[in-house]
Amino acid sequence: MTTPAVHQPTVAFIGLGIMGSPMAANLCAAGLDVLGYSRTRAKVDALVAKGMRAADDVAGAVRDADVIITMLPDSPDVEAVAFGPEGVLESARPGALFIDASTIRPDTARAVGDGAEKRGLRFLDAPVSGGEQAAIDGTLSIMVGGSAASIADATAILQHVGKTIVHVGPVGAGQTVKAANQLIVAGNIELLAEALVFLEAQQVDTEKAISVLEAGLAGSTVMARKARSMVARQFAPGFRIALHDKDLGIFTAAAKTSRTATPLGAVVAQLMSSAHAQGDGDLDHSALFRLVERLSGRPTP
Repeated sequence: MTTPAVHQPTVAFIGLGIMGSPMAANLCAAGLDVLGYSRTRAKVDALVAKGMRAADDVAGAVRDADVIITMLPDSPDVEAVAFGPEGVLESARPGALFIDASTIRPDTARAVGDGAEKRGLRFLDAPVSGGEQAAIDGTLSIMVGGSAASIADATAILQHVGKTIVHVGPVGAGQTVKAANQLIVAGNIELLAEALVFLEAQQVDTEKAISVLEAGLAGSTVMARKARSMVARQFAPGFRIALHDKDLGIFTAAAKTSRTATPLGAVVAQLMSSAHAQGDGDLDHSALFRLVERLSGRPTP
C-alpha cells in the first residue's frame, strides 16, 4: 500500500533583508516550497540559488500561498504591503495564514489583524529576537500574538527559523513583548558600552575583564555577543542603530499610552536617537559604544 504524500505548504516570504534572507533560506533548507519577493531583485536572486522560487510582486508571491510571512522594516511598510493595491489582503486566498514577523507598533498589528480577518485570513503578529546570527542558525526567539487556533499551523513553519516559539496573547501582544525586549537589549548594550569605555580609561586588560564579568552575574547574551566586537571597534550591522531607534520609539509611545513610568528607558531611547542623529544609524546597535566614547571626550576611530 502506498503512503499518501504529505502536503508541503507553499510559503510566501516578503522582505529579504538582514533577518528575512536567512529565515527564508532556512525554510528552503527544510524542504518547504518558498516563493520570495523583495524590492531588491539581487536579494531574491541570491536565494533562488538556495531553492527559493522568485515572485515579481507581492500579489504574485501570495496568490497561491498557504502561509505568508512578512519581515519588513517598519509599520508603514507593513501597512503598504498588507493594505496596498495588489497587496496581501487583496491578493491572498481566504484561509491563508498571514504571519508578520516585522517589528511594528502594536496598534498597527491590530489594524492589520482586523483587516486580515475581514478578508478571511488568519493573522498572527510574530516578531523575532536574536539578531542576524540567530536568524542564520535558525534559533530565533519568536513571540506570537493571535488566535490559539492558528498557533499549531504557524509553529509547523516557524520551528524551522526559531528555537523558542511562545504564544503571548491576542493580536498585538507579540509586538508589545518585542517592544519590552528592545528596551532590555538597548539598556544592556548601553551599560556594557559604558563599562567597557570605563575599563579602557582605567587601562585594565579589557579581554580579561570581559572573561571574568561574563562568568558572573553581570554576564548576559548581550555581553557574550557584543563585548569583544565593541572593543575591536567592529560594528558591521547585525541590527542597525536606525532600526533600534525606531523600535524604542514604538516602546516609548506604547508606554505613554499605558501611563507606564520608564525613566531609564527614556534615557536609553534618547541615547539611541542621538547615535542615530550623529551618523551611526547604519552601524550595529553595539556602536552605542562610539557614542559613550564621544561623550567621554575620547577619540572615536
